[in-house]
Amino acid sequence: MAGYLQNLAQSLNMDAIYAALWRVAAVFLCLTVHESCHGLAALALGDPTAKKLHRLSLNPLRHIDWLGLAMMFAAGFGWAKPVPVNPRYFKNPKWGMAITALAGPASNFILAALAILLTRILFPYLSDTDAGAMFLGFLLWSVAPLSIGLGVFNLLPFPPLDGSKVAAAFLPDQIYTLWMRYERLGMMILFAAVWMGWQFNFVGTAVNAIYDFLLNIIWI
Repeated sequence: MAGYLQNLAQSLNMDAIYAALWRVAAVFLCLTVHESCHGLAALALGDPTAKKLHRLSLNPLRHIDWLGLAMMFAAGFGWAKPVPVNPRYFKNPKWGMAITALAGPASNFILAALAILLTRILFPYLSDTDAGAMFLGFLLWSVAPLSIGLGVFNLLPFPPLDGSKVAAAFLPDQIYTLWMRYERLGMMILFAAVWMGWQFNFVGTAVNAIYDFLLNIIWI
């Protein structure tokens, strides 16, 4: 009996370790793609700042903000190091910022679709007896909802989230300047909201709807 319990404990511990590993890997991938695509969009619009600072890399260590990563696990939302963007390179600074901001969430929805598609294609080969195949399967299965969640949350029109820059493009110039000035205050408000236990239930509803939609059109 003691041997059985010991083996069970070891199995549970390994399951917990594997779960943590594939979740960390999935978060790293989602954040890295998100930030890299901000930089790529800015570069396409004429701003080489991110490229010069090597922020177009798929190396997650160039993008990860460790506090933001911890918050993603602890509170359900997080962030990476913001990609530096110089709007003076854009022909239209407001719309250049909006397009650059929108590239991040858009990349997350595309990444989620690709993860579901790859899972569908590889599903017959993801054997439950092969550790590597199992890890890949769980990684792909974890990426989709995490990536959708990151995209949806960042589309909220609240500074400093990406959605705020998209919404700001529709504002008059004077209000736009004031809006962008209070980005840091917005982050403090988000912290306070999470600390007080605010629930972003509508985000979860949107994530589930998008996830189900992608499943229905891809997993056929």
